[in-house]
Amino acid sequence: MIDITDIEASAARATGVVRRTPLLSSPFLDQIAGRRVFLKAEVLQHTGSFKFRGAWSALTALPESARANGVLAYSSGNHAQGVALAAQKLGVSATILMPADAPALKIANTRALGADVVLYDRAGGENREAIGEGITAERGLTLVRPYDDPMVIAGQGTCGLEIAEQAAQEGVTEATVLTCCGGGGLTSGIATALAARAPGMVVRPVEPEGFDDVARSLHAGVITPNTGPEVGLCDAVLTRAPGEITFPILKRLCGPGIVVTDAQVKAAMGHAASRLKLVLEPGGAVALAAALFHGDVLAPGPVIVTLSGGNVDPGLYAQIMAEDGDG
Repeated sequence: MIDITDIEASAARATGVVRRTPLLSSPFLDQIAGRRVFLKAEVLQHTGSFKFRGAWSALTALPESARANGVLAYSSGNHAQGVALAAQKLGVSATILMPADAPALKIANTRALGADVVLYDRAGGENREAIGEGITAERGLTLVRPYDDPMVIAGQGTCGLEIAEQAAQEGVTEATVLTCCGGGGLTSGIATALAARAPGMVVRPVEPEGFDDVARSLHAGVITPNTGPEVGLCDAVLTRAPGEITFPILKRLCGPGIVVTDAQVKAAMGHAASRLKLVLEPGGAVALAAALFHGDVLAPGPVIVTLSGGNVDPGLYAQIMAEDGDG
């Protein structure tokens, strides 16, 4: 378990390196949602997603002796880029295990940041954890997990500290906070920070239809994994199950999960482009989709949304922007 002191320590290590992203608003989005909507623009973070927070937190928490041999991460792209940049800034080597079907932009960006990228067959059922453990043992690397790591969670929690401060400046102390959720690192970190700094806010994880392991796990009270391959539109948040570390935090601090359709995600991406002038990847738009199209399951009052990433394949983005639809 982590607590607010871990998050504050991570924030201190992040000073001058991790960006403090803005909390945005749009009267057009307020009108669609039927309430005030505030948007935490993690799409403007280094590497285009919140993942740099956790990567920097984890790597700077490692002893220098552990960093010296290098680090390994497995990721569909955003954690990969976050770890690659953090390693580059700290002068250590990074090996990143990525699915071969990950967006080409994410693979290219990770390599451009100096990481050694190893591809695996996610669609064919290869197990990234098993491959990662083998590479770690063979090369003597330190594994930095994408979400089920205390220092990664603490780093993501710094986003929650900023939300609490920025919302208070807007006069908001009670709100529903919607998070884009895969394995639960961002959600559990934000929930931990807000429980200590803004207890009037309720965090609710949002997932894409067909990959609602967190929502089902929270409903059942026990981890309930997805059974199919981790392949779909919202690649950034497709995980088999919440983590062993993250799930107890989610269960203790979060409200019920919300599930959105791919059509709603695409519509949310379109609204972000037209109203905020921001490019979102599908997985980074699921929380906005919930705010815009699932108001019937939200408590009254304002909503705060994480826009968690914008690393979308250009061809896919152009296709989505060309589609019509209202969610």
